[in-house]
Amino acid sequence: MDVNASRDYDDGMSAETRSTAGPGLGFDPIARARQQWVEQGWDSAADGMAAVTSLMRAHQIVLARVEATLRPLGVTFARYEVLMLLWFSKRGSLPMKVIGSRLQVHPTSVTNAVDRLEDAGLVTRSTHPEDRRAMLVALTPSGRELAERATKALNAEVFEQPDLSSSDVDSLVDVLTRLRRDAGDF
Repeated sequence: MDVNASRDYDDGMSAETRSTAGPGLGFDPIARARQQWVEQGWDSAADGMAAVTSLMRAHQIVLARVEATLRPLGVTFARYEVLMLLWFSKRGSLPMKVIGSRLQVHPTSVTNAVDRLEDAGLVTRSTHPEDRRAMLVALTPSGRELAERATKALNAEVFEQPDLSSSDVDSLVDVLTRLRRDAGDF
């Protein structure tokens, strides 16, 4: 059975064209969806759908690049973020609750990431000296070294080459900053 022939929507391309389009789709699926939104009479939502869907697809693309860079180092982006929060902290340690708050993730996600980092010898966990109910996570020398290696790799392979011009990067950061601020991120 031709997988391309069983699509749930008509993308306007023949199965033959799709099968020879190469690694990319050969067309912009978001532009096509936007057009279909308008055709369905959802004009007022078409631009927003295109913006949100574009943002989510861009997130997937960038995350795939980041994860591919970190995979050889044996760390995920979520764990890298924990390492870097600790690396930038004054003492090299933070309470678990602070890590969750700064990363805006559920406490279970923090616990999972810290468990894996602790198993790898990259962090230690102990009772907070001033609040026995809180757990303190501290970066080990191995964790510091991995954070530095991972940052060097990410800088070289992702952050220094975002595939956008300098002015596009500035514009993108400005727009996303407004979106984050208006959503209550800060």
